[in-house]
Parts: sequence; C-alpha cells; structure tokens
Amino acid sequence: MADLQDELHHTTGLGGFGEAPADPERRAARLPQDAGELPEEGAGEPRHEDAGRSGDTLERARALLAAHPVADGHNGLPRVLRNLPWYDLELGESALGTDLPRLRAGHVGAQFWSLHLPPGSPGGERAVDATLELLDLVRRVVGGHPEGLRLALDAGQLADARHCGRTAVVPGPAAAAALGDSLGILRSLHALGLRLLTLSRTSWAGDAEGTGAVGGADGTGGADDRGGAGGPGLTRFGEEVLREMNRLGVLADLSGATGATARRCLALSKAPVVFSRSAAHALRPHPANLPDDLLTELGTAHGLCLVPLTAEQTGPSLRDVADHLDHVRRLAGAHCVGLSGSYDTGTAHPRGLADTSRYPHLVAELLDRGWTEADVALLTWGNVQRVVRCADFTARAAQQRRGPSTARIEDLDG
Repeated sequence: MADLQDELHHTTGLGGFGEAPADPERRAARLPQDAGELPEEGAGEPRHEDAGRSGDTLERARALLAAHPVADGHNGLPRVLRNLPWYDLELGESALGTDLPRLRAGHVGAQFWSLHLPPGSPGGERAVDATLELLDLVRRVVGGHPEGLRLALDAGQLADARHCGRTAVVPGPAAAAALGDSLGILRSLHALGLRLLTLSRTSWAGDAEGTGAVGGADGTGGADDRGGAGGPGLTRFGEEVLREMNRLGVLADLSGATGATARRCLALSKAPVVFSRSAAHALRPHPANLPDDLLTELGTAHGLCLVPLTAEQTGPSLRDVADHLDHVRRLAGAHCVGLSGSYDTGTAHPRGLADTSRYPHLVAELLDRGWTEADVALLTWGNVQRVVRCADFTARAAQQRRGPSTARIEDLDG
C-alpha cells in the first residue's frame, strides 16, 4: 500500500528554493558547470565510441539495466546544489550532469551523494558544520523529489527504492575531517544518514598528499609503505574509528588513502572496504588509482573498487574506461568491481560519457567485449548491494558484542 501511495503522490517538480528566475537562459548561464565531456575528435562525424556497434547491443544493454540498474558510487551534486538559489531536477538542468530525466535514461538505481568539501576547506568545527549542512541539503533535495528519489540507509531500503522505480540516495562519502577527531560526532553523522567515510588527510589516517596515496608516484603503493613521506597509516585512534564504523555500519572509503592505511584497513575491517574513485594504476598512473598487487588483495578481501568515469583517471574515451573495468575484473574478480560516475564533481568525463544518461553505452561496450550478463549485473548493482548488506550484517553482529566506543584521540595517540 505504501508503494501504491508513492505512485499516486503528486509533486510540482520544483526542487529548489527561492523564486525562479524570469529568464531560463540567464539562470542556466549562472549555474556552475561540471567540466563536462571531452570534445569529439571530429564534428559532425558518428560518435567514435558507438561506431560499428549494432542497435541490438544497445537495446540489450538497456534491457539488462532495466533489471539490474546502476549503483553509482560517487556523485557531487550536493556541493553544486548548495550554491544554487534555484534548480529543477525533475524537468532537468542542462548545466548539471545529473537530473531525474537523465538518471532515468541511464537506468541509475542508486547513487552515493558525496559530502566532501572543496579542496583547501578548513578542518575542525568548520568541517563538521559544513558536512552537517550538506547532510541537511541531501535530505531536503530527496524529500522534494518523492517521485524520483528516495533516501536509502541500508540494503533493504536500496532494494525497496529500486522496486518502486526510484533512485536510492545514500549519503556519503564524507571526509574524515568531518569527525572533528570525535567518535561521538561519527555516531551523530551516522544517525543523520552518513554511510561512507573517506579515511585520508587526517592525523590519525595518514596524509595522502603526493606519493603517499595508494597509487604513489610509481605504482608501488606509496612511500608510506616503506615508512617514508606518506606516513604510517592508521594510528591507534584511527583503528578505533574503523572499529566504530564497523559497529555502526559506515563503510570505509579508501580512495586517496595512503598505501599503509589501505592495507591496514583491509586487514582490520570486518566489513568490506570500498575504493569509491579508483581505477587501474597499471593503465593510467594517477595517485588515486590502485596498483595491481592492491587490486589482488582487494579481491581476496572481497572489497569493492568503483572505477570513476573521469578522463583524468581512466583516459579520454569510453573504451579507456572499459579497459580499466576489464583490468580490475581480471585481477580483483567480477565480484569486486563497480562504477563511480563522479558527475558534478568539476572533472572532465571521457567522450561518450558526458552525463548519467550514458551508462547504457558503456554497458553495450562491455557486452561487445564478451562480458556475461551475470558479470554486468554484478558490476552495475550486485556488488554494491552485497557490500552494503555485509556492512549491515557486520554492524548488527558487532552491536551484540560491544557498546559505543568512548575512546578519545588524546588518550590513544597522545
């Protein structure tokens, strides 16, 4: 009956705040734009990524996505919408890479909405305040679009949203700085909906600048693996943060973490870990991309590598993204690879993947490469659903064994 009521609910479609500008063209011109898709190599020519592909393959991809929609591991929409006086996600926003028409066209069944702050943002209480404001915005945007979006905080709610034809919105990842070095704040953020936390750029999780990131400068896992500039990884307080995350059901995001932090989390975490924006370092040497040995370890630990659709990390074309997906699947296994659109984050996207409507074209490329429908179903939906479900089970078991941690950073790290 609740689902029937959802279908009968009517909304005006206005998802923003304040008065709508009189001139839509002026409004669109003021909107901050994503870096968008890289330009085509030849104007007026057929799209290179689709050349030679039969319409049957694309229709097969759409049919497969209708049954197994995309669970997108990273979207930057909250930070963009925070700076807009007015927007309409129901009718569509041409200056954004994400809106409801394109989510439907791309068969996107779930998205993690990033709560990351702009580079250079202050830490401490300011970071906590800014993250709380983004969490509040996520709830208001989802509540303002009941026909298209639904907040999902566990695996059951992910499935419910999918069955109702909504896109599930999962709050996170947030930056580790948002905790203010307090486990009490972690519990408060979880109570408000946070489900994914990036463990980097704090005193207790390691400084992931430069070669300290997992990919390092040479693909060896970062200088920190040898005790060098990247730092020692998780401190004693950092390990306690991870244990409390396991107890609550907050997933650990290790994209951008130091190599030592990533490996310690793989060993310590009772729930699967996630790399929310990492591709293959062997194909493109970016600091956030994963070296082959870490991909193999991730597969053994049944974690999840979400490959970003960004030109910087994967390359300039749709086929480059497919190469990374092939590589990660070969090393980590089909059960450990997923998709991270990274739309509305200010980054350029490969040709053929300009916005969230283009997922069927990527799936069609994978089908042409011989991916089985079972492996595609794991890539698009099954693996994210598994990781979220495992986090739920781990949290329920941990809560039976221990109560909330009262540890403080000054007691553990001095």
